[in-house]
Amino acid sequence: MKQQGKKILIVDDEASIREMIAVALEMAGYECIEASNTQDAYSLIIDEHPEMILLDWMLPGTSGLEFARRLKRDDRTNEVPIIMLTAKGEEDNKVLGLEAGADDYITKPFSPRELVARLKAVLRRTTPQGIEDPIEVNGLILDPVCHRVSANDEALDIGPTEYRLLQFFMTHQERAYSRTQLLDQVWGGNVYVEERTVDVHIRRLRKALGSNYEHLIQTVRGTGYRFSTKAS
Repeated sequence: MKQQGKKILIVDDEASIREMIAVALEMAGYECIEASNTQDAYSLIIDEHPEMILLDWMLPGTSGLEFARRLKRDDRTNEVPIIMLTAKGEEDNKVLGLEAGADDYITKPFSPRELVARLKAVLRRTTPQGIEDPIEVNGLILDPVCHRVSANDEALDIGPTEYRLLQFFMTHQERAYSRTQLLDQVWGGNVYVEERTVDVHIRRLRKALGSNYEHLIQTVRGTGYRFSTKAS
């Protein structure tokens, strides 16, 4: 069972370390994605929106420390919690890591149980109140914990992109968004797809919602789309 759908990015240049961490986290119900350097890690953060980054201090090229500083300066990534992983146990390095924006710090070698416990603690601290609560609009319910959408107690068959699109709309109601804004928010800033891709997924989303709810996704001429319970 997935741990509330939480996705964890493991950034370490040693494949064996990444594998050991991934096994421990997947056994605890988390979904893992991996990167061996900061360039790949940044692309994954923008495109995959992980809920947590496990970041090794020593990395080829840009160090984990410098990368943490960069993430905290970037509006798109500054709210993603970071746990630094390092063999450096000295107090000064812990302070540097925390000053760079890390939320916690684990010194290698560590036990999988300790890692999972620390990860859960940081996620609890950094998850805003109410972000995992179901969203309900006129009988249409999106449950972020179960990753399910239902209409009047009937489960809807909805694709992953359509789910993300609907989640964005339901948490940003009554405001018009351009196709470019939707691409940035739902697909991620590093994904190069044409704007008409948005139209395709809007059409699929409306179809999945059915005749009772498709009207909530409104076309705003000359702008893009909005989610609204009011007549367009």
